Amino acid sequence: MAMRGARVIMACRDTAKGEDTAASILAAYPKADVEVRELDLADTCSIRAFAQKFLRDVNHLHILINNAGVMMCPYTKTVDGFEMHIGVNHLGHFLLTFLLIGLMKRSAPARIVVVSSLAHNFGWIRFHDLHSQGSYNSGLAYCQSKLANVLFAREAERRLKGSNVTVNSVHPGTVNSDLTRHSTLMTILFSVMSMFLKTPQEGAQTSIYCAVAEELHSISGKHFSDCAPAFVAPQGRSEDTARRLWDISCELLGIEWD
Repeated sequence: MAMRGARVIMACRDTAKGEDTAASILAAYPKADVEVRELDLADTCSIRAFAQKFLRDVNHLHILINNAGVMMCPYTKTVDGFEMHIGVNHLGHFLLTFLLIGLMKRSAPARIVVVSSLAHNFGWIRFHDLHSQGSYNSGLAYCQSKLANVLFAREAERRLKGSNVTVNSVHPGTVNSDLTRHSTLMTILFSVMSMFLKTPQEGAQTSIYCAVAEELHSISGKHFSDCAPAFVAPQGRSEDTARRLWDISCELLGIEWD
């Protein structure tokens, strides 16, 4: 994105790692316009503080890539009491997008890219126990959050119709990263299979495609993998589930987003 001439703002929980990454980008492309700002999606106060400063400093926002995620972590809660997977992977991005959507509409045409996963196929929205307080399985909690990403993209497309702001979800592929750090079994498996996994650069390609491809300028509410339209599980195509999840998300976050 930086090499294409974009002003890139990296919203990172760990700003030290973010600065290291920004430095590597500048080393490869000295003309890059890259900056790092602190954002912890597990804390709605951090999200609101980030958005407030962002809206004060930035006049246009054409591309928002909701890329953060946690996977198969032990049962923990966000600062606001949400189960970590649904709290970070879905609710955190939901609130961030809500706070920035006005600017995106004013900056249109604009695009939102939501990083989901093939794992959405194995997810179900457990409305009776969204935060896994009755029972907890880290794998199923992750799958639920990735299904929520797909449903968010589809419902957001319906609500943003006519605004010239598009939203699509993506499966990045199986990427060799530290996302599996909370699962010893997955870490070992990824290590053994590393030659068959995508690099982070390869895993980013579908997100970049959805962000900049000219042929997608009017495409919205779709799911992509390997820079092509991808299958969405039946539970990810349910309009009723998408609407209900949207309403509950607003209620949990204390916002109104029609």
